[in-house]
Amino acid sequence: MSDLDDPTALAQLVEHWLTLDEAAEQLGVTPSRIRQLSREHQLVALRLPATPGLAVPAEFILDGQIVKGLAGTLTVLSDRGLSDVEAVEWLFTGDDSLPGRPIDALRENRGREVRRRAQVIV
Repeated sequence: MSDLDDPTALAQLVEHWLTLDEAAEQLGVTPSRIRQLSREHQLVALRLPATPGLAVPAEFILDGQIVKGLAGTLTVLSDRGLSDVEAVEWLFTGDDSLPGRPIDALRENRGREVRRRAQVIV
């Protein structure tokens, strides 16, 4: 994994971010539920310089639902020792073996492929 300790670099890697209120509205829940989902590794909410409070990558939500397979993938990534920032970086960085970005594969319902690749991260 490259070093994305700089939140600005992460903000540039992920094109669209939602505030907690926006994410909550799209999912039909409260902002406090978004925080809880983040703690449970079902979503990731990060603090970014350009966004007041926490922000969620917009591509984590599809048709009013959390992208199928995201929670399992985030759990695998966490179990492999990746931080939330590193997990987002991994999900939004192209992988020639998929091909494409893991988040795109998840959005295309190819979660099994994504989790297989996540399990071999060293």
